[in-house]
Amino acid sequence: MWHITKREIYNNLNSLRFALTTVLLLALMVTNAVRHIREHPKRVQKYHDAVTASMNLLTSRADDSLYTLAHEGPGTLYKKPSPLHFCAAGGEAFLPDRVDSPSGSRGFWRLEYPDVNINMKNVGPDVSQVDWTFIIGYILSLIALLFTFDAISGEREHGTLRLTLANAIPRHTVLIGKFLGALVSITIPFMLAMLVNLLMISSANEIHLSTEAWGRLGIILFIALLYTCLFLALGLLVSARVQRSAVSLVILLLTWVTFVAFMPSTLAALASGFSSSMSRHEYSDRYGQSYHKLRRTWRYAWYQSNDEKMLRIRGEWHTKIAVRGERLAGEYLTFKITQVQRARSITSISPAALLQHLFEAFAGTGLDRYQQFTENAQRYAREYREFIVDMERGDPESRHIMGVREGMSQKPVNPEAVPRFEDTRNIGKDFNTAATKLLLLTLFVIVLLAGAYLAFVRVEI
Repeated sequence: MWHITKREIYNNLNSLRFALTTVLLLALMVTNAVRHIREHPKRVQKYHDAVTASMNLLTSRADDSLYTLAHEGPGTLYKKPSPLHFCAAGGEAFLPDRVDSPSGSRGFWRLEYPDVNINMKNVGPDVSQVDWTFIIGYILSLIALLFTFDAISGEREHGTLRLTLANAIPRHTVLIGKFLGALVSITIPFMLAMLVNLLMISSANEIHLSTEAWGRLGIILFIALLYTCLFLALGLLVSARVQRSAVSLVILLLTWVTFVAFMPSTLAALASGFSSSMSRHEYSDRYGQSYHKLRRTWRYAWYQSNDEKMLRIRGEWHTKIAVRGERLAGEYLTFKITQVQRARSITSISPAALLQHLFEAFAGTGLDRYQQFTENAQRYAREYREFIVDMERGDPESRHIMGVREGMSQKPVNPEAVPRFEDTRNIGKDFNTAATKLLLLTLFVIVLLAGAYLAFVRVEI
């Protein structure tokens, strides 16, 4: 096996396709690094400026009174840009980077999710982004097929396979040797290009990769190699089934176009076309209907109460309106995300779509990252409300009527005591999100390798 592996590596290293692969991967990885070095500092600066402005506004509200904090809210919450954006862009340009907490003249603030225009068209595969998803998903997979299309059929044409098997070498040894030889031959230029890419990015003064980011890069590298093994196994399977290497190449190119280029976008379009939809206008109508229904229910009690009781009714009214509006906004967001997740499940038939979803999960971009960000915002909103309630209870001079200025504490609040929003990422959640897709990708590799072995065992030399 080791002798066959060394022979395959030697033949590949001395071939034109190895040289072209090295040049192409280096060019793409350098382009990717240059683009990230130029654009990522702008994203980080924009994020820090927005967070600073939001924090200053929150501090000014704390200096006023507790009612102002409860009425105006904590301000806009922003999503932290991922330092691994170069691995998977993930439709970040189309997904919102913030959660709003608008206030109104009618009471408490509530969370709102702006521009929830989430669909498969803008969070699906995007070949215009020269990220690792494109380089590995499209280019490296095609290279893997070009290294294996003639691995068996080519030797059958030249008669060398008959001589090899005449030496009583087991067929599985030949197959594994060719697989390992092709894998090492592709891994050499890929690792070289990847190291140049990471060296350029990590040496840039504006970019800092933490220990966690390097760990995520290790996981992404493992997924990339597993994905490459899938197409190496596919190339060996087809090469073992056909007599001529030219026929093998044509079949593999058609298969690649179908599963990598054609299937993800087509399945996404079909899934989006058959799914139900809810427009922003319909959501606004539902909120308006809920508001008027509550107003009709409370109007009589509002005007028939004495001052103390009326204040309490007004407080309950404002609280219910805020809770109902935030619940409807959350339902609308969940509906849109669920629709896209269903479509993404269908596109998982394509290995390229699987790779994209896995890269997004561990790079911290795309729809899964946005969903985790909104969960962070919702958790912070609960903490912020609990803080308001605790501060209100701590003021003995207050009437403890939440939602109205006259019934709440008018004392200023220490700005340092106000909870701060932190957009954290949890690698455990990322693993839970990606576990099924990672198992599916591994299953594809095992099935194709088993198919290649069975085809090679049954082939007539």
